[in-house]
Amino acid sequence: TFPNPLQDHPAYSTVKQYFVNADDTVPEKVVVQKNSPRGVHFRRAGPRQRVYFESEEVKACIVTCGGLCPGLNTVIRELVCGLSHMYNVNDVFGIQNGYKGFYSSNYLSMIPKSVNDIHKRGGTVLGTSRGGHDTKKIVDNIQDRGINQVYIIGGDGTQKGAYEIYKEIRKRGLQVAVAGIPKTIDNDIAVIDKSFGFDTAVEEAQRAINAAHVEASSAENGIGLVKLMGRYSGFIAMYATLASRDVDCCLIPESPFYLEGEGGLFEYIDRRLKENNHMVIVVAEGAGQDLIAQSIPAADQQDASGNKLLLDVGLWLTHKIKDYCKSKKMEMTIKYIGNFLVFTPMRC
Repeated sequence: TFPNPLQDHPAYSTVKQYFVNADDTVPEKVVVQKNSPRGVHFRRAGPRQRVYFESEEVKACIVTCGGLCPGLNTVIRELVCGLSHMYNVNDVFGIQNGYKGFYSSNYLSMIPKSVNDIHKRGGTVLGTSRGGHDTKKIVDNIQDRGINQVYIIGGDGTQKGAYEIYKEIRKRGLQVAVAGIPKTIDNDIAVIDKSFGFDTAVEEAQRAINAAHVEASSAENGIGLVKLMGRYSGFIAMYATLASRDVDCCLIPESPFYLEGEGGLFEYIDRRLKENNHMVIVVAEGAGQDLIAQSIPAADQQDASGNKLLLDVGLWLTHKIKDYCKSKKMEMTIKYIGNFLVFTPMRC
C-alpha cells in the first residue's frame, strides 16, 4: 500500500483528520434490541490513510450501463475530476455504449477540461446500452489495455455483471479494483441515504401530477391517473404525492391493494367523487402486478438487462375504473398520464 495523496494535497490536507479506519463498519439495522445478535455490517465508505495504487500507475475507466437516470453526467464528471485533482491520476478513460464498449469501441480519454460542463446536460456522454455483457471479452480487454481501476455505473443487472467481472479478475489474479456505483432512480437501496437522480425525479413528477389535477378538476367526476417509476418500491410516487398535496390516492408496491368491496379502491373512488367531484391517483409502475396477473395471464419476460417486464398497471387501472363507473351508470372522465419516463433523460 501507499500513502494517500490527500495527506499532502494543499487543498485537501484537512481530509486526513477524517480518514476512515479499515475496521469501520456500518450496521444494516439502526435499531436493535439489547440481546440482538451483531447482525450484518457493511464496510464504511470514505478515504483511507493508505491506498493500493500509486497515482502514476493508475489507469482507470468509467462505463455507464442500462437505462438513463438524472445525474449520470454529474457522476462521470466527479469521478474524472476527483481522480485527477485529488489523487493525481492522469489516465482516465470512458467506455462507450455500455458493457459492449469494452470490446467494440475505442476508449475515450477523459480529463477535467473535457467534462467541465457535462453536468448541465441530461443523459450520459459515454452512451449506454442494455445487455452486451461478455465477461471473458471484457476482462481480456481490461487486461490488454492495462486498466487497473474499473468504475461501473448501473442498476441491478449492471451490478450483477460487475460482480462477474470481479470474479473473473480475481480468478486470473489481476491487480484490478472494480467499483460498482449504484444507479437507481427508484431510491430503493436501503444502505445509502439517497440515490442520485431521485430528487430530480420527484421534482419532475410534479409536472405530470399538476397536469392530471388540471384535467380532473376541469371535468365532472374527473379522474387524473399518473403512473410513475417504481418497480419494487414506491419512493418516487410517495414523495411526489407528499410534495404535490393534490393527490387523493397513492398506490405503491409495498402496500397491496384491492379493487372491490369494503375498503377497496372502487369504494374510495366513489366516495371521493361524491365529496369533491374530482380526484387524482398516483400509481408506481410495480404496484398491483399480482392483480393484473390474475386477469391478464402473461409469460414472464425480461429485458436485455434481465429485469422482469412489468404489465402496464396504468392502462389496466384505467380500463377497470371505466368498467366500474359504467356498471354504476356513473358519468366519469379519466385522463391517464403514463409518460413516467419523461424525466429520466433530465439533468440532475
